[in-house]
Amino acid sequence: MHTLMITAAQPGWHDHGGPGWWAIFPITFGLLWLSAIGFVGFQIAKRRRRGRRFPHPAGPRPGADTGKQRPEDLLAERFARGEVDEDEFHSRMSALRAERE
Repeated sequence: MHTLMITAAQPGWHDHGGPGWWAIFPITFGLLWLSAIGFVGFQIAKRRRRGRRFPHPAGPRPGADTGKQRPEDLLAERFARGEVDEDEFHSRMSALRAERE
């Protein structure tokens, strides 16, 4: 008799109909996966951005273009373009070499 009263008090549960709570688990599980993938993607993007701002402590890779030219190279380019004559080129080059030593 007791079992019949419980079944009659909660119609719909005895035939596995339920109120529709079954949809919460897949939605929550999907959101969990989306947040995990988003977090990993954010961390990868953050590390790539940080790599551009802070170069590797070991210095640039051999053969990597650092974007900076030595003063001797700049002077040689100016001489090749004709902005500096030969006498001025030699005097400035010797001054640059004297500063380095």
